[in-house]
Amino acid sequence: MILKSKRLFYLLCLLLFLLIMLLSPLYTSDYFLILVSNILMYIVLTVSWTIFSGPTGYISLAPAAFFGIGIYTSAIMGSQFSLPVILATGAAAAFCCALLVGMVTLRLQGIYFTIFTFGLVELLGEVVQWWEVNVTGTTGRIVPGTEYTTVYYTMLGIAVVLMLTAYIIKHSRYGLALQSIGEYEEAAGHTGVNVTALKIVSFAVSALFMGACGVIMATRWTYIDPSIAFNPLFSFLPVLMAIFGGVAHLFGPVIGAVIFSYLEEFLTTQFPYYYMLIFGVILVIAIVYLPTGLTGLIRKLGGRLRRRHANT
Repeated sequence: MILKSKRLFYLLCLLLFLLIMLLSPLYTSDYFLILVSNILMYIVLTVSWTIFSGPTGYISLAPAAFFGIGIYTSAIMGSQFSLPVILATGAAAAFCCALLVGMVTLRLQGIYFTIFTFGLVELLGEVVQWWEVNVTGTTGRIVPGTEYTTVYYTMLGIAVVLMLTAYIIKHSRYGLALQSIGEYEEAAGHTGVNVTALKIVSFAVSALFMGACGVIMATRWTYIDPSIAFNPLFSFLPVLMAIFGGVAHLFGPVIGAVIFSYLEEFLTTQFPYYYMLIFGVILVIAIVYLPTGLTGLIRKLGGRLRRRHANT
């Protein structure tokens, strides 16, 4: 009964928060919409990364590749098709690319998989750069812009669908199977789990949301080139945000993304020449002293308080 009451309370809080988010464009400034859209972008990239890498332990540095695919889909199709069509195409392109990459790379393990996924980002960036210079004769592309409100609502919709997807996966038998892969992959295979297929599909599902995110963010930036679309920071930051927030819990990556994306906004405006150094120091401290992330620290402190209260 108490558990059901807690779940009902959390659900009501989430619905109230979602209602506030839906109504916020009516009474906030354009700067607020831009800032929150940027935060939502990092939430999508971070939670998407966590769907696959969190339970399996495979550290993927490919988010920038799938994000960039979405960006270039928007740039190529933006002047000819409607936004929903471009969103679906960008998401599908990232999904299919991840399927192909997964079939090749997800038989690798450990550092070999990580290096390959980072190499994929560099490879796509160089291929697109070569294509633009030698075939299309361009150095970048203009993307048809979209109103800030449209970008905000679209990013919010992608984030909500992503959170629902992540929750369903985490609490399903597929989530349990992914967890077993992370704990002992060989044992998972012996118990009947189709390890390779499950890894490939979950990897592709995570890429789908990254591609959709890239599509809508390109319409806000309006100008893109390979260095923007395939920026390695879009691969490293989601990983660091997830670790900082804690990958063991669904809202850990969200907390990490919110804190670090706002911190990035603050540091880039106040300390433009030193923000990466400050970022690095914060991350080192977090990894050393918060091995389970902020959510792990909160649960640990909560457990101590409950034990202390029980003893008094």
